[in-house]
Amino acid sequence: MQLGRINKLTINRITPPGAYLHDFKGDEVLLPKKYLDPPEDFQVGAAVDVFVFKDSQNRIVSTTENPHLLLGTVAFLKVVQVNMYGAFVDWGLDKNLFVPFKEQAQKMEEGNSYLVTLRYDNQTDRLFGSSKIAKILEPCREELAETEVKCLVWHATDLGTKVVVNQRYEGLIFKNQVNRILRTGDEIICFVQKVREDGKLDLQLDPLGLEKYDHAYSTLLKLLQERKELFLHDKSSPEEINNEIGMSKKLFKQTVGKLLKKKLIEMTEESIRLK
Repeated sequence: MQLGRINKLTINRITPPGAYLHDFKGDEVLLPKKYLDPPEDFQVGAAVDVFVFKDSQNRIVSTTENPHLLLGTVAFLKVVQVNMYGAFVDWGLDKNLFVPFKEQAQKMEEGNSYLVTLRYDNQTDRLFGSSKIAKILEPCREELAETEVKCLVWHATDLGTKVVVNQRYEGLIFKNQVNRILRTGDEIICFVQKVREDGKLDLQLDPLGLEKYDHAYSTLLKLLQERKELFLHDKSSPEEINNEIGMSKKLFKQTVGKLLKKKLIEMTEESIRLK
């Protein structure tokens, strides 16, 4: 069984403290009684998916609860306590995750949230958190050009906004491609322009090629169906349009023209609305 991962284990025996699960090697771990609900699902011989970690007394235990991150993944977590050794973040389990000072990319403060990854220390056989995200990212060797990817906003740089791509790679959205406010921890969809020689990715927020116009068309139509009216028009500033619907003024006007041609909307001096 592996610390920090979801393991499929088999119930070996039931005791007052809970169920003891074992893996194919015969190694055992306790699943505390409070997780044996409903009881009929936890009989000897049943297979159970559990997260394996260590409790505050350094004992290996398991839980049927799903933490906010697994080994080698990244999540945006809130600091709930800071002491002389480091910070503790809420990762969805009863026991908070410890982030030592040496593993903090910047000094963590109680009440603030940061991108954190889950790592394993071979020497102490313990899991720990780290906000030094770059350590776990790898060069991309996949053919991802012109594909859609899931991203987690990391931080702003002079060139643009860095993101974690598919929980594995480092990506950059250049400043001229950022058409809306991006905050650390935001989960967004991006489109890969290019995989660079160093394995990092150049990204953009808008779909590529003709898909860009199809996406804008469906986005604007959906907004109008939800709100019935949008207070945007030909004279609206690029900033107003971008803040309201996340489009450039040029793309907005092209999309409005398409909707007008299909007679789906009508335009006034102050707004556009569904017919």
